[in-house]
Amino acid sequence: MELIIVSIVLLATLYFLYSVLNSGSSSSTKNGKQQLPLPPGAKGWPLVGETLAYLQGSKKGVPEKFIAERRDKFSTTIFKSPLLNENMVFFCTAEGNKFLFANENKLVKSWWPKTFEKIFAPSEKTTQGEETMRMRKVLSPFLKPDSLQKYIGVMDSETQKHLKTYWDAKEVTVYPLAKKYTFAVGCKLFLNIDNPETIAMLEEPIRHISSGFVSSFPVNIPGTKYHKAIQAAKKIRTDIKHLVAQRRRDILEGRAPKSPDILSHLLMETYENGELINDSDIANKIYGLLHGAYDNVSALLSSIIAYLAELPEVYDRVRSEQIEIAKSKAPGELLNWTDLQRMKYSWNVACEVMRLVPPTQGTFREVITDFVYDGFLVPKGFKIHWNAFATHKNPKYFPSPEKFDPSRFEGEGPVPFSYVPFGGGPRMCPGKEYARLKILVFMHNMVKAFKWEKVFPDEKITTDPVSAPSKGLPVRLHPYK
Repeated sequence: MELIIVSIVLLATLYFLYSVLNSGSSSSTKNGKQQLPLPPGAKGWPLVGETLAYLQGSKKGVPEKFIAERRDKFSTTIFKSPLLNENMVFFCTAEGNKFLFANENKLVKSWWPKTFEKIFAPSEKTTQGEETMRMRKVLSPFLKPDSLQKYIGVMDSETQKHLKTYWDAKEVTVYPLAKKYTFAVGCKLFLNIDNPETIAMLEEPIRHISSGFVSSFPVNIPGTKYHKAIQAAKKIRTDIKHLVAQRRRDILEGRAPKSPDILSHLLMETYENGELINDSDIANKIYGLLHGAYDNVSALLSSIIAYLAELPEVYDRVRSEQIEIAKSKAPGELLNWTDLQRMKYSWNVACEVMRLVPPTQGTFREVITDFVYDGFLVPKGFKIHWNAFATHKNPKYFPSPEKFDPSRFEGEGPVPFSYVPFGGGPRMCPGKEYARLKILVFMHNMVKAFKWEKVFPDEKITTDPVSAPSKGLPVRLHPYK
């Protein structure tokens, strides 16, 4: 008891000293001259700032609350918050999103917290932002619609196989199965691997990575989630590098796989100087693809299944659309590009799910030169947290924002830059089209095969760090005969 009292007194003292030391004008000064004011914002607690409040809202299933409360409190289009041990700025409007996306590598550049850098940056010489740019440049041609069309049949075949293998039960837990599905499809398309043992070997370490992302005090000590994530990242890079080296040998010996995959393409790609990309860089790029597919798409699929369970009228319209497409196919014929273009209502449903619960809240930027926005100075070195919830649940852009309404995406759709689950501008997620194809193929097969109901009707979707059902979404399946 005495220790608790001493701790409380110590925290109170630290907070008082912190407040005194940081009190005064919110305006910036330079060479003794008064400058424009900094964006308004709270000081938060010493050391942790407002990080705990940010994380708690996400874990309680109301990540939008953090931004909405501060936006309303300060009545501005921009505010700052001490987050992740940084001076973090939030833009609160569609116009702010547009400004941010339009000034990529002019006023801001990609930035990631130290936890992300340690887990994802391939070396001390390369930052995560630099590696992301390199990966985007090399992989973008393979992730465009024209290139992905040839993989739709493979996705369809793999989806049918997955449902027959793992969903043959009266009750299943959706989220872990969605992860297994997205990872298996990724291994097939990226590496041309469908061996269950190899897939399990690669999937085991990747399970530990996301849990180490967000930490106020990342400490690389054995036993911590952060340490496990770092070790898992090293292991999967090593495992993939071995697979890359083996494939390179297979190609040289005339034993390359007949079906196309991204690894085979990367082995023939070159750097800007004309040299072939080395195995380590290829392994890093495949690792990034696998991880993105593993967490984000599986989280979104789980959320879609949750909403379809809650909204029978929406489920019925999705199923009607998909059955009409299925009836137009010959027996055993796989889905193709034309079929997916007909899934307009199904995609609107997926978009509305992403508005309400985007798999990831957003990303980060670093200010590379002072700039002024809406009368406030944003200094060089400040960080920016671009967050989808700044607009996705703002009634200014989406009336009755909590209502599930796929019709928002009909016609001209939402206000430009108000709906941004994939980002925008030159840094829009390059995997957007890949995610769209996989989501629609899964929805097609899922509603053809099953109707379902949630075991826990009030189960929430929380964010930690991706948005997913808090209990894994157990459902009771009712197969169609």
